[in-house]
Amino acid sequence: MVERRARAFEERAAGSLALPRRRDVLTVVKIVVRAVGKMRDRRLEELCGEYLDRAKRHLPVHVQEVADDAALRVSAGAGSEIVALDPTGEAWNTDEFTRYLEKHMVHGTRTLVFLIGGAEGLSDATRAVATRKLSLSMLTLPHRLARVMLCEQIYRCISRIRGEPYDK
Repeated sequence: MVERRARAFEERAAGSLALPRRRDVLTVVKIVVRAVGKMRDRRLEELCGEYLDRAKRHLPVHVQEVADDAALRVSAGAGSEIVALDPTGEAWNTDEFTRYLEKHMVHGTRTLVFLIGGAEGLSDATRAVATRKLSLSMLTLPHRLARVMLCEQIYRCISRIRGEPYDK
C-alpha cells in the first residue's frame, strides 16, 4: 500500500502540482516547530495558534518552546527529518514546500522538526544537526514573525495536499 502511494507521489512530482486524492496520503507524520524563546506578543501568539489549530485537524502539529540553542538539538528520534530555518538555506515557494511535506507524508517520515533560532539565529552546532536548511525569505525576519510565517505555510500546504480550499 505504501508502495502504491509512493508511486502516485512520484507520478505527481514528475508533472505539475496535481492535488492528491485523500487515500493517497498517509497522515502519520508529526510536525514539530521547535523555537527558542516564548512568543511575547499576544497577537502573534494567537495568530500562530490559529494556524496550528487549523492544521491539527489533519496532522499532529505543535510548537515546542525551548530556553536556548542547545535545547534545539535534542534528538527528535529515529525516522525524523530536521529542518533548520536559516537565511543561507534553500528558498522554496509554496509549491515546493507542499511537495516536500507531501513526500514525507507519503514516504512515512515519523516526525518533521523545524528549528527556529532566537534573536541571534542558530549556532553552527545546531545547523550541523539539521538534515536540511530552509530560508523563509531573503529578508531578515524577527524570529517570532518567522514562527508565524512557518505555521501559516504548514497550514496552507496541508490544505493544498488534502484538496481543501485555503481558509484565509
